[in-house]
Amino acid sequence: MTTTLLPPAFAELEPFARTWCLPVESERYKQRLNTSMAEMQAFYDACFPRVDDAITYCDKFPLDDLPDDAIQLLRMVYSLVMVAMAIEIFKQPKPVDSADAELERVGEPFP
Repeated sequence: MTTTLLPPAFAELEPFARTWCLPVESERYKQRLNTSMAEMQAFYDACFPRVDDAITYCDKFPLDDLPDDAIQLLRMVYSLVMVAMAIEIFKQPKPVDSADAELERVGEPFP
């Protein structure tokens, strides 16, 4: 039996969940750097049209009491933001003219 990560209303995004529902920003950034533009474009094309619905879904719950599936959905939205920069601005996974840019947080907001 396969366990789903996302709420049932977002079942069409489930194929992307294991890849993009990552708990911390550094993991999302690393995933972006290690993912082809074609794969990111497919994720972007599937997720972007549903981002308003995802935010509306998450807004139904108190931020400090989100159910697990809403936390995973929110993590997917965070990944979409990370991927959108590569798709819309850089046109490649790595930032342009950034040398060895890295993201390193000493603390991570929750969720």
